[in-house]
Amino acid sequence: MDYKAMPSRRVSRAVRAGGVQIGGGAAISVQSMLSVPSGDIAGNVAGAKRLEAAGCQILRAAVPTREDAKLIFALKQAVSIPIVADIHFDWRIALEAVAAGADKIRLNPGNIGGQERVKAVAAACRARGVPIRVGVNAGSLEKEILARYGAPCPEALAASALSHARLLEDCGFGDIVLSLKASDVHTMVAAYRLCAAQCDYPLHLGVTEAGTARLGLIKSAAGIGALLLDGIGDTVRVSLTDDPETEIRAATDILRALGLRRDGPQLISCPTCGRTKIDLIGLAQRVESALEGCTKPITVAVMGCAVNGPGEARHADVGLAGGDGCALLFAKGKILRKVPEESALDELLKEIDKIA
Repeated sequence: MDYKAMPSRRVSRAVRAGGVQIGGGAAISVQSMLSVPSGDIAGNVAGAKRLEAAGCQILRAAVPTREDAKLIFALKQAVSIPIVADIHFDWRIALEAVAAGADKIRLNPGNIGGQERVKAVAAACRARGVPIRVGVNAGSLEKEILARYGAPCPEALAASALSHARLLEDCGFGDIVLSLKASDVHTMVAAYRLCAAQCDYPLHLGVTEAGTARLGLIKSAAGIGALLLDGIGDTVRVSLTDDPETEIRAATDILRALGLRRDGPQLISCPTCGRTKIDLIGLAQRVESALEGCTKPITVAVMGCAVNGPGEARHADVGLAGGDGCALLFAKGKILRKVPEESALDELLKEIDKIA
C-alpha cells in the first residue's frame, strides 16, 4: 500500500479571483493579508510588493470605510496578484471596492442589512466577474445560530456559512468561496468537514487567531494539514501574529511537506545523537538558509553519521553524512566523496547546481 498517496481532491466548483482559479481542481493557492492601517497607502503598497515577491498568490486588504476603497485601486496599480477587499457591515463599501477594481470580496451577506442590499452587492460582483468569500468564524456567529446550537460548535459554523451562501444563491449569485474558521483546531477541522460534505463551494482554509509564529504555525499545520490530507481545501491562509511574509513561508512549507507543491527543495535532517561528531545543527541551518532561493524539486539530506546517512537517506537526491571532522557527500544512497567539514556546504551546493 502506498501510504504517501494523497486522497482524491474534493470536487468543488471553480471561481476566479483575477488571474487565479480557486477550486475546480486548481492548485491550492496561498493567501495573506496586509497589516498596515488602511489609510497608509504607501505603507500598504510597499507591503503588497514584499508579499508578492515572497510568493503570495492572493492578497487581502481591510476596507473599513468608503474612503478606504481607494486603497484597492492603489494596490491594483502596484502588484499583479488578485486583491481581496475585506468588508464588514456597510454594503456601500463593497460597491466602492468593486468599482475600485477588487478581484474578490470577503463579507457576510447576513450582516450588511437586508436582501435588497445583498442583491445590489451580488449584482455589482456578477457584472465584473468578482467572486465573494463568505467568511464566518466562531467569534462572530449570529445570535439565532448560537441560540439553536448553544455554542460556536462545528455544526453552528457550517450552518452559518451555508445560510449566508443561500442568501447569495437566492440573488442568482454562485461564485462563492466559504471559510469556517475557529481558533480551536478540533472545531475548525470538524466544521470544514461538515461543510465539505454539504456543498461544492471552494473552501478557504485557516485557523483564525492561531497565535505567534511558533505556536500559530503548529496549530495551522495541524488544522490545515489534516484537511488537506482529507483532500479538502482550495486556498489557504496561515494567520499569524507576525509579519505577513512569515505567513506565506509557513503556508508554502505546509504545502511542500504534504507534497502538494513541488516548487522547491525538501530538506531532511536527523536530530543528532551521541554518534554525531560534527556541528550538525549549525550545518543543517546553513543548508536551510542556502536553499531558500532554490526552486528545484529535490530532496536534500543533512545527516549526523554514516548510520543515518546514505542508508536511511538513500532516497535523497543529494546529501551530507557527518564523520569525524568531515562529511560524506552522497547522492541517491551512493557515496560520491569525503569532504572537510568546513567546506561541506560548498561541496553540497556544487552538487545541487549539477542537478537539472
